[in-house]
Amino acid sequence: MNNSWNVEQKSNNWHGNLNLVYAQHQGKTQIIHSQMKAPLKVQRPFYPEGGVCHSVVLHTAGGIVGGDRNHLSFHLRPNAQALITTATAGKIYRSDGLQAIQSMQMQVDTNACLEWLPQETIVFDGAVYRQDLHIELAPGAKWLGWEITRFGRTARGERFLTGDWKSFTEVWQQGLPLWIDRQWLPGGKNIIDSPHGLARLAIVGSLAWIGQPVEPEIVEKARVLFPKHSSSQAGVTCLPTGLLCRYRGSSTTEVRNWFTEVWQLLRSHYLNRSICPPRVWQL
Repeated sequence: MNNSWNVEQKSNNWHGNLNLVYAQHQGKTQIIHSQMKAPLKVQRPFYPEGGVCHSVVLHTAGGIVGGDRNHLSFHLRPNAQALITTATAGKIYRSDGLQAIQSMQMQVDTNACLEWLPQETIVFDGAVYRQDLHIELAPGAKWLGWEITRFGRTARGERFLTGDWKSFTEVWQQGLPLWIDRQWLPGGKNIIDSPHGLARLAIVGSLAWIGQPVEPEIVEKARVLFPKHSSSQAGVTCLPTGLLCRYRGSSTTEVRNWFTEVWQLLRSHYLNRSICPPRVWQL
């Protein structure tokens, strides 16, 4: 009886797919190819700032459970400019032991720029989840991405006491690694209370800008943008071809406001334009 239930559950798992190709045409970036398989979809593109294509990814199932397999692929052809976000906060539900996997591949061609700015991900207690992100940058290409993760539904007092979370990110250019980032957080009181883990805090965040060297004064400005009297912890590091911001704290609003200000700093300095937050963030 129990074995047949497990077989049925596995057969009901989602295997979603989203494949988008962007190209520059007459001063405007357009989606020239899209392939979708439930539960992943993309809304029609928006152009609130002219030629930059804003795309909103939807997960129609509402969240990811153990055994789900989702794959997302974004390809920006030369000179394309795209900003991709998600419609709502992501949810990783409690698992019965099966691992949920989300894999993403992003290819950014010469002089193209991809901004990957998903909304917060909430990892439920008991979730077993792995995310793999692989980015290929051509010479002159730029990539900015962030990840904000909340461990446990803290509004109801939930903590990440069981489960397992992994996030692996790799950025490559012409066969050379520009940034390799591997994070792993097993659920448990010891790790979430430890100063080497979550330090009793529930939210971690990373923002990375990859594609060109960043001047020391930009690094210092990014540090100054973080609230001086915050009880959260933050750091900014200069990478060989970019910049990395880290956050560990208790406020999604705080980390997103800081990341947004750093985004504005980088955009104005390196892309010569101001930020234009996606309208779904305001809903």
